[in-house]
Parts: sequence; C-alpha cells; structure tokens
Amino acid sequence: MESQLFDTPAEPAGRTPVPPEERPLAVRMRPAGLDEFIGQEHLLAPGSALRSAVEDGRAHSMVLYGPPGTGKTTLARLLAVNASASFEEASAVNAGRQEVRDVLERAEHRRRTSDQPTIFFLDEIHRFNKAQQDALLPAVEEGLVVLIGATTENPYFEVNSALLSRSQVYEFRRLEDSHVLALLRRALTDERGIPQPPPVDEEALDFLAARSGGDARSALAALELACATAGGDTVTLRHAEDALQRKAVLYDRAGDNHYDTISAWIKATRGSDPDASLLYLAVMLEGGEDPRFIARRMVILASEDIGNADPHALPLAVAAAHAVEHVGLPECTHNLAQATVYLALAPKSNASYVALARARAWVREHGTPDIPAPMRSAAHPGARALGRGQDYDYPHDHPDALSPQPLIPSEAAGERFLEPSDRGVEAAMRERLEELRRMRSG
Repeated sequence: MESQLFDTPAEPAGRTPVPPEERPLAVRMRPAGLDEFIGQEHLLAPGSALRSAVEDGRAHSMVLYGPPGTGKTTLARLLAVNASASFEEASAVNAGRQEVRDVLERAEHRRRTSDQPTIFFLDEIHRFNKAQQDALLPAVEEGLVVLIGATTENPYFEVNSALLSRSQVYEFRRLEDSHVLALLRRALTDERGIPQPPPVDEEALDFLAARSGGDARSALAALELACATAGGDTVTLRHAEDALQRKAVLYDRAGDNHYDTISAWIKATRGSDPDASLLYLAVMLEGGEDPRFIARRMVILASEDIGNADPHALPLAVAAAHAVEHVGLPECTHNLAQATVYLALAPKSNASYVALARARAWVREHGTPDIPAPMRSAAHPGARALGRGQDYDYPHDHPDALSPQPLIPSEAAGERFLEPSDRGVEAAMRERLEELRRMRSG
C-alpha cells in the first residue's frame, strides 16, 4: 500500500526523490494512520464525514483550509493510502495548465487500463487563476479525479465557486501548544525521529511548542536544527531560541503575567497611550496569548471606557474580534494592532458604564419598581381588560416625537442616572439630553 503512495510515478514532475533518512524531520514524522494524527478533533471525531472518508477509503473532492503545518498534506496522503488510489501531487505555485493536463491524462489512462482511481492533491490551490481552476472542473465533475486542494487562504474568496460547489470545505485550526508538544516528544522517541537524540530541556520543548504559532512543521524543523547545533550536548533554551530565531518571552498564560499584561494593556489604552498599548499587545502576542482573549477585552473596553464618546469604537472592536476568528494567526495580529491604535486614540467616556451602575444600585436598594400601567405590555389576550397599556401617549403623535407623559416609575422620579461627558460625539448627546430633560420638565 505504501508503495502506491510514494512510488516514482506518483511524484510530481521535476521532483527529485530523496532517501527517507535524508528527508526533513517533519516529513519523516508524518503519521502513518489516524491513530497518530494529532489535532483537528472537530473534523475527525468518530462518525464524522471526514474521518469516515479516511477510514472507509471513500475519498471525495474537498478543499482543506487552514494555517500552515496543521496536517493538510498529511491528511490528503492518508486519504490516498486508504482509498488504494494513485496519488498525484502538485503545487499551484509552479504548476500550470500543462501539468494539470498531464495529471488528467495519467488519471484517464489508469481508469482505462486498471480502473484505478486518482487522487489529485493540489497544494496552494488559491494560486491557480480562474482559467487554471476551470480546467479542473470537467475532471472533478465527472469523477475522473478526486481533487484535494489545500490552501492557507479563505477558499470562498480564492477558489472558483463552481469548483467549490463540487467540493467539501474543511477548515483546519491552528494546533494547540499541547498538540505541538506531543509531536516534539514523539520525534525524540520514535525511530523515524531524531537519530540518537540528545537530552532536551523541558523549557526548550515548551518554548518550541509555544512559539511555533501552532505550526508543527516549523516546530519540528526547529527541534531538528537545535539538536544538530547542540552536537550531542543537552539542548537548552538557548539552542531552541537560536533554531527558531526568537527570544523566549517570560509569559505565563495561566498565571500572573496573563492578568498583569492584559491589565496593563487596558490601562494604557484607557489612558490614550497607543505606544504603551502596542507594547503590551506585543508582549501578549509574543508570549503566545490567545488572540481571542485579547479581542474580547477590546470589545469590552470599547463600551466600558469609550462608549458614546466614539460610537464607532464598538463596531470596530467587534470587527477585530470577527477578524481574529475568521483569519487566525499570524495575520490577525494586524487587525488587533489596528484596533488597539484606534481604541487608544479614541475620546474616552465611561458615562454609560457609570449610568448603568447607578441604575443597578438604585434597584438593589429600592427593589423592582412598579411599572406604570401605560408602560406595560398589552400584547397578550385580556391585557387591555386589566388596564395594561391604556392611556399610553404615542410620541410620534407629538412635535419632535416627544410626549410629556412620564416614562420612569414614580418611585424613581427625578433620578438622573446618565451624565454624558463633554468629549467626542457624547458632547452632542449631552446637549440633546439636557434639552429633552428641559422639555419634559416644562
């Protein structure tokens, strides 16, 4: 079965076969089966469509979308092994329409002579232009090849809709640190891994797992280089830093650093210092903080500390949070940086936050007020008979859509919970509120 997967005819044109022992560690450590595959549990849960396709050998055309080093190529190869199919591989970076035609001709020949199916794995499929992608359509539609495209870009933006409609899109997630750490440990104990591995300090492994950005290929390559650099001596954090070309950042995502740094970011942003805010953001990102955690704090700060002084701050923070989910690392760092600068420079007001705190304090002290009858709902049967909603004065029947009817419960009459600031857009809101209060009291 393995010879079908890695024999010479299956190799892309122009690729020089490399002896297994000379291949990069990440290639040598590719799982031989799903039992060795780490990560993507959301796609490979028992009974899931993708897992069933791999286990039952029923490959279907698909696009594997996600960050680099998360297992897209590996899964494509596992599909080919279990499907007993010929595996053709090409990269859209250097393949053109002629290479695609050659693949399709070989696939047609196999079907005619041995009825053997062909799986065509096309890496970086988003690099194909429309004409190149269109050339694949008939073969995919007729089942001549099972197309497995891999991309780090959103396929809904980069792949033709006609090709997508004939494929299933599976989104791969960035590997967790624990996933990468498990792969590094396996490389030190598996016969396919580091030959005669030297001792490796735990902090070096933890550093490689945390700072590889969820990219197993990057982490394994760095481990291989660190072991070679150590020359048989213990691999230390210094070797790992040199191999990954990054410095270790003292940052405990579950401890004081986690809370202290986000606290510093909030206070710097609230204090309108974008340089300090960006520095603390950089500390969190370099320390491997979950960008979703940072984005959530941005959404909170946009209302708690900026509020209506700049009403655009909240939708911008929400957009940044959406970008984090949609784009992921490392690109979403640009979205976080843009939002950080905007939030830091925006005019500040906590008027809404303080107003709600005052209203809640009033309720805690006085209890639930008696809602006036005109303010109650008259939607359910019999409500009118009970006097609900009666005598409600519709504001739109008055000039300026303003009714003199009291709207606040009598127990809270005269209370002033909201006091807008005189900053940004809220300054105009303050004037409007003062005008409304005068009109109602007059």
